Amino acid sequence: MNHDLTTEELIALGESADLECKAAQGRDGRGELPDDFWRSYSAMANSDGGLILLGVQEKPRGQFKAVGLADLEKVRKALWDNLHNRKQISSNLLGEPDVQPIRVDGESVLQVRVPRATRQQRPVHLGANPFGGTWLRRYEGDYAADDEAVRRMLAERVEDSRDERVLEGFDFADLDMESVAAYRNRFAAVRPGHVWTELPAPEFLERIGAWGKNREKGISGLRVAGLLMFGRAEVIRDALPHYMVDFQERPEARTERRWIDRLVPDGTWSGNLYDFFRKVYQKLTAGLKVPFQLRDGQRVDDTPVHEALREALANTLIHADYSGRVSVLVVKRPDMYGFRNPGRMRIPPELAIHGGNSDCRNRRLQTMFQLVGYGDHAGSGLPKIYTNWAGQHWRRPVLYELPEPEQTLMELRMSSLVPADAVAQLEERLGTRFSFLPDSARLALITAQVEGVVSHDRLKQICTDHPADLTKMLGGLVRDGLLSPDGAGRGTVYFLPWQRRLTATVFDIADEAVAPPELGAVTPEPAGQSPELVALSPEPALAKAPVQPLLDWATLSPAIQAQLTDLGRPVARRGRVAPSTLRASIVALCSGRHLGLRVLAHALERDPDDLRKRSLTPMVREGVLRTTYANPRDPRQAYTAASSASEAQTDG
Repeated sequence: MNHDLTTEELIALGESADLECKAAQGRDGRGELPDDFWRSYSAMANSDGGLILLGVQEKPRGQFKAVGLADLEKVRKALWDNLHNRKQISSNLLGEPDVQPIRVDGESVLQVRVPRATRQQRPVHLGANPFGGTWLRRYEGDYAADDEAVRRMLAERVEDSRDERVLEGFDFADLDMESVAAYRNRFAAVRPGHVWTELPAPEFLERIGAWGKNREKGISGLRVAGLLMFGRAEVIRDALPHYMVDFQERPEARTERRWIDRLVPDGTWSGNLYDFFRKVYQKLTAGLKVPFQLRDGQRVDDTPVHEALREALANTLIHADYSGRVSVLVVKRPDMYGFRNPGRMRIPPELAIHGGNSDCRNRRLQTMFQLVGYGDHAGSGLPKIYTNWAGQHWRRPVLYELPEPEQTLMELRMSSLVPADAVAQLEERLGTRFSFLPDSARLALITAQVEGVVSHDRLKQICTDHPADLTKMLGGLVRDGLLSPDGAGRGTVYFLPWQRRLTATVFDIADEAVAPPELGAVTPEPAGQSPELVALSPEPALAKAPVQPLLDWATLSPAIQAQLTDLGRPVARRGRVAPSTLRASIVALCSGRHLGLRVLAHALERDPDDLRKRSLTPMVREGVLRTTYANPRDPRQAYTAASSASEAQTDG
């Protein structure tokens, strides 16, 4: 046996890694590899990896009981036998150190550490067919990947560079030649005297990689990279239907629905990546204070912050998966900058932050940006952003991925790790209780105050305490009423109780504010007009008052509590009920209102995690319910019946 664990330590482990526990008792109670092991193995491999413990029961979610494996070696042998059986699983990612016996509360348990599969290994699937056999890990459990997700994984596996492909039926007429001319001027300024400078436009575009040949088919034409870089937005969408780039400047350092400037492809400019980069970079750096510097007798109007913003913007564009359904989004606020691109990172974020590893999704785009001085060498862009931000003594950047829909997000906050105003607000509210807390606990509360939410992962980035100590500390803050938790396991996030209804990511608010205007639509908020122009949205439902989900039973009025209790009566106070009865009650409860998980669980008298896993998530996937917010991890997440989502009103 390698080491001993307690069930208390399992709770800490569940906050620092994706953890799945299976009793694995078998018919004789001595231990057997369960059939659903392979779903979890596939799902973890295709997501972020994780730990599977065989011989531990988790019921309800977050509560562990070690039951042990009487015949552990039989289970381990069955595992290895099936790992080498391609009819069972497509790829073996495990080595001997990944499958080890341990003891939990004195019981023999088999620990299986599943790594995150590389893009060349994905999709890891059950059986011979990836369609229908590929699973993905979500916070609620393991779910079958739809065909679109499988196709994206297959494309990522076979296409080292997603923008290399030569497009049939596209030619120079599809390019915005003013964009090409602007790029050539920049190229000549950055590389004076270069032999490509005087080439005719077609030859120049071929040299930089915008135009190419498919030698197998014997055709020449625009590459995907060339169309993205210099094409017109309406033509780009012919090849990439979900293409959208979006910049929003927000006036205040808080989550809200107003903007004072927005740039989207609206017909007034080309809508391509090069013009988006040029225009957005100017908007991002407008108002930055530049210290007076001289270099070779010339004033230098550049700072580490300028460099970090260039890198972040270039990274967003060259790593985006333009086949994804999420827009490229850049947000500027007085207190922060936010960058989002469709698609997850090709290497784990923690490796990318350290640098030296690069697997760029769009290498032709990367080269074209580098040729005109934008974007750093492979593997050094993210470390430069982190270094330059640290040089300003600002909060460490936040880099994270979301699984559904797949996206990568970065937040650059212009506030110190311990802002004086945040400390003052906490001291005013909590008094001496705050002063007597340990350093890590004060940092957790400050982070929740500044960023709106704190998590185990975020604390690991900004302090040096052991993960198990962080879990205990967060648990203590919850018991003392200083933080409110939401979720379970690695998905748990924490809030200051008095800020709970105010938290949201800057990206969610940006998406909800207004749908992207169609070509030729009125651009929101021209100069001189009020910033409150939600009425211009082409999405009528969003022009109504903001939705206020009902999240906490105790805050509801007695009349609403009575109404929800009555609607939940067919299910409440009963043991097993038919799935159709449970679903009908959920739809009735969610008709005309947005209800959070805990409110639904209270009305139905059901375990929250079981309710979400077995009912709510499948009903969302089938279109019976809609989520209030696009981000599945949003702490304010609620559900409304799909048939009435557009008319939903809330009471309170």
